Amino acid sequence: MNHSTRNHSSRRTAIMSIGVTTTLAASGLVPSAIYAAPPTSANDKLRVGLIGAGGRAKWLTRALGRESHRAELVAVCDCYLPQIDVLAADNKNNPRAGDSWKRYQSYEQMFEQEDLDAVMIATPDHVRVRAAIIACAKGLDIYAEKPLSFSIPEGRALVQAVRKHKRVLQVGTQQRSTPINQYACEFVRDGGLGKVSTILVKNYSGSRPATGLDQQPIPKGMDWNLFCDQAPLLDYHERLHRRWRSYDAFTGGPICDRGSHALDMVHLAMGWENVAPTRIEPTTEAKSFWDRGVRLYYPDGTVIRLESTDGPAFGGIFIGQQGKLEINRGRFACNPKDLLAPFTGSQTESHVANWLDCIETREQPNAPVEVGHLITSVAHLINICRITGRTINWDADNEQIIGDKAANAMLTKERRPEFSLPSV
Repeated sequence: MNHSTRNHSSRRTAIMSIGVTTTLAASGLVPSAIYAAPPTSANDKLRVGLIGAGGRAKWLTRALGRESHRAELVAVCDCYLPQIDVLAADNKNNPRAGDSWKRYQSYEQMFEQEDLDAVMIATPDHVRVRAAIIACAKGLDIYAEKPLSFSIPEGRALVQAVRKHKRVLQVGTQQRSTPINQYACEFVRDGGLGKVSTILVKNYSGSRPATGLDQQPIPKGMDWNLFCDQAPLLDYHERLHRRWRSYDAFTGGPICDRGSHALDMVHLAMGWENVAPTRIEPTTEAKSFWDRGVRLYYPDGTVIRLESTDGPAFGGIFIGQQGKLEINRGRFACNPKDLLAPFTGSQTESHVANWLDCIETREQPNAPVEVGHLITSVAHLINICRITGRTINWDADNEQIIGDKAANAMLTKERRPEFSLPSV
């Protein structure tokens, strides 16, 4: 074992021990000072891997670069290897970017060969959960982009894996770490609007079938089998590769993508960290089922209406007894205007930094796995409601659709056997 490996192993042992001493401290058996984060040096930074080198990875690597005093990216995986070169070029201000990264096409190979502390997962939706569950079993902490899952059952499996292996998982709903969003959401949660009766959320669509695309040659450096992962092995087409967010083989569509941010702000503002809708009804018609409007009914009587393509892109409009409040990314607006005082705090978003803080302290991050699973589940249920055109009655405790066997069967997606989920 060389010097750097010894330092890294010692750091991992120290970090892992924090979780144990935190539990003991909570019971009064050890003082809190014992489980303070260990000091870091140039030789004991967190070693981070990245899966998925596409557009979202640019934001993640920049954010991680701002934390270079305590974490470094050492390995990058993408089933399309040329994409890693594109990401390295985007990190040109980092002299270590690219040359110091070990490069992989298979995340399983990266996990086997690299001595990592943590991993950031910025893959298409259908790849994320399997990679995260394997990472949990390897003892890695995880930053997982949203939407957290491709189906509700696999999202539940990830929650179980994170808790079983005592991992820190941060979901990429970064507005939870944006001070102005926290400020506006706290105002609603603390009753500033009085009773909230209705919340208007932009009607983001679902995804559409991958049809009408002619087969194209697989580009050099692409492992298309790994890209398809659990989905059927479709014929390659550039649109499936570059515009995968449009197709239901790989994603639930915009409602699961940007819609996750919007719904997450609603749940944070309403204090619904463990609360799901009991009923989802189709309302407005559309040319295609994936654009159908819906209403969500929550246990406290609040109704969320997704019936218009207007409105805030990353939040909602809350209608309460005292007035209206629109929450969007990095801003809010009131009616009456003096309902909430202007925000005067920091404008800095610190979601990756919060994740690293929690790796060191073993505390819950701002967007824990259960919250990400709940928000993504709501988006999946909206899609099922749209596809069936029927009301969905939801049993949140058992995560089952009530009284509709056909709709309930849609909760689960068939996986290719070679990409089955590991047992948890």
